[in-house]
Amino acid sequence: MASDDAEILREKPATPFHDLDHYLAIPRVSGLALSPDGRRLVTTVATLNSKGTEYVTALWEVDPAGQKQARRITRSAKGEAGAVFAANGDVYFTSARPDPDNTDSDREPVTALWLLPADGGEARVVLSRDGGVEKVMTAKDADAAFVVASVLAGSTDEDSDAERRKSRKDNKVAAILHSEYPVRYWDADLGPAQPRLFAVESGPEGEPGKPGTVDSAAPLKLRNLTPTAGSRLREAESVISPDGKTIYTSFAKPLAKADLRSVLVAVDVASGTQRVLLDREGMSYFPGPVSPDGRFLAVVSESDTTPQEAPQVKLHLLDVSGQAGREDLTPLAHDWDRWAHPEAWLPDGSALLVTADDDGASPVFRVTAAAGAARGSVARVTPDAAAYTDVVVSPDGASAYALRSSYEFPSEPVRIDLATGDVTRLPAPAERPRFEGSLERVETTAADGARVPAYLALPAGASADSPAPLLLWIHGGPLGSWNVWTWRWNPWLLTAKGYAVLLPDPGLSTGYGQAYIQRGWGGWGKEPYTDLMAITDSVVQRPDIDESRTAAMGGSFGGYMANWVAGQTDRFKAIVTHASLWALDQFGPTTDASQYWLKEMTAEMAMENSPHLHVENIRTPMLVIHGDKDYRVPIGEGLRLWYELLSKSQLAADENGQTSHRFLFYPDENHWILQPQHAKVWYGVVEHFLAQNVLGKELPLPAELGL
Repeated sequence: MASDDAEILREKPATPFHDLDHYLAIPRVSGLALSPDGRRLVTTVATLNSKGTEYVTALWEVDPAGQKQARRITRSAKGEAGAVFAANGDVYFTSARPDPDNTDSDREPVTALWLLPADGGEARVVLSRDGGVEKVMTAKDADAAFVVASVLAGSTDEDSDAERRKSRKDNKVAAILHSEYPVRYWDADLGPAQPRLFAVESGPEGEPGKPGTVDSAAPLKLRNLTPTAGSRLREAESVISPDGKTIYTSFAKPLAKADLRSVLVAVDVASGTQRVLLDREGMSYFPGPVSPDGRFLAVVSESDTTPQEAPQVKLHLLDVSGQAGREDLTPLAHDWDRWAHPEAWLPDGSALLVTADDDGASPVFRVTAAAGAARGSVARVTPDAAAYTDVVVSPDGASAYALRSSYEFPSEPVRIDLATGDVTRLPAPAERPRFEGSLERVETTAADGARVPAYLALPAGASADSPAPLLLWIHGGPLGSWNVWTWRWNPWLLTAKGYAVLLPDPGLSTGYGQAYIQRGWGGWGKEPYTDLMAITDSVVQRPDIDESRTAAMGGSFGGYMANWVAGQTDRFKAIVTHASLWALDQFGPTTDASQYWLKEMTAEMAMENSPHLHVENIRTPMLVIHGDKDYRVPIGEGLRLWYELLSKSQLAADENGQTSHRFLFYPDENHWILQPQHAKVWYGVVEHFLAQNVLGKELPLPAELGL
């Protein structure tokens, strides 16, 4: 063996989770589209660029039969995403890569609509506009395509929009004048551009008599179907009828006192006429897929929250055929105590495939939709403890395809036999990354008798002779569950360092029924907190866990809970709090969606559950992490937490200004840490902080910090 080869072998980590550079380089799969004939699957794969500074996406084709290896079908430095199939088998996607036919070198690249022909050949731009294209949708049974794209509110047409954009850019104007709420969302400043639904049509005037028809060989233009929508389509969910004649979409309806909810609207493609189908006080409605015959629309309703009542999410069928002279909304599986997400219809319209959080998984379920005594009956299709997304069904109805993940593997394409429930891995663009250790399902019983479940990721070698230190990880939401692979909070990175990671689902978690959510509603510092302590108490009794070396960590609501834990107990050696809520009286009015959060608790309840009132009790070293562009939990929460830790906690800054608390601040990140090198710094600082306070070891900080 050559010395260079030996050096490579010595440097190769045991698994990708033993080295952050190798971990960041793992390809990430998302999205799934099936061709009309069922012979092609297309997914999106994100990989690091050559500098390791950002992820670039590309489209890959996967063989539904599982016989051929996956192959990459697009390639560019800008990446491609959002693939959908047209009825003729063409693939539409969006990309900001340069148009080889565009001779205007001065024009800045925008996200354009591209087409990859079904019969082969190179992809080409079919539609480009100054404001870019955000999303493309197609009809199943008709040559009809639609896009979501934004226009400046005062624009009258595409030329007007381009002129207004150029004026703002040339004059370096970024100001936005608002008259409605909200004004920002997650990490985006809303306005002055507003989303619209457009029909994509052939030729300068479209094809007469066939609005929405697309000839892939002809030049394309846009026809604005919702010119007066204002801001109503922000974050809207939209679906296309199989015949391409109707778009069903949620519309944000402004209410008094800066509140809003979603109503369901049908947009007629031929005329652009909009008709409100569902509008009920205290309820929001969102469209699911349309039945193959176009008669029924799956609908999800979500009730408004109150300080006393958690939201209820229900599944319905809406008859949109007009046969009865009106739209009839029929409850579907309302006795099933899960929150269903409708994914796809069976081709004969007899049933709807849905996914739902369920006891640490998110399986595929079949819900009978055909009229009769069995309508609304629910049967689980996939038996494994995995999470499924992007479910599509083969034309013959024998198989479904989906992306599947769990804490043992990231998203991968699979085929599901709908008769037997057997799940088959398809040749994927990336292999499963190997990890060392094991995953167990554990549980305990809370004081009120409720079952508190969790996953426990154990490092290799954990035993009574070598017990592992324990990290309690608290999920965000709070309406969520630890049931799916996550790149941002991945336990195997910490088990590779010798820690055991506990992932509990306390009260408020989804997948355990409405009562389990309700028992924690409005009392964040009560059942959710005591559930977390109960499952921790249970797990530290294990001989392979070292009770004397524990820490707690969480982000968003999990960060809130980490802050609450810090003020209630000193049982942990360290606490990591990311993008966390600190002062609930401050958070409610300043978050990006105050109209939602201020309805969760009364002012008195917010103060009763606010961690900042217990800062004087904090005697545990805390690592505070926050991004300046976080609009969901504004930076004011992190800044106030940091100041009050240093001025009021029992580990306040000493006479030299020193403290054992730390603050990792990202000026250009949001609620999540998205840039790869920033994620590397995140894990490096967390590992340093935990090693110092939990293990009593000194690890070097990331060199990129410049310290």
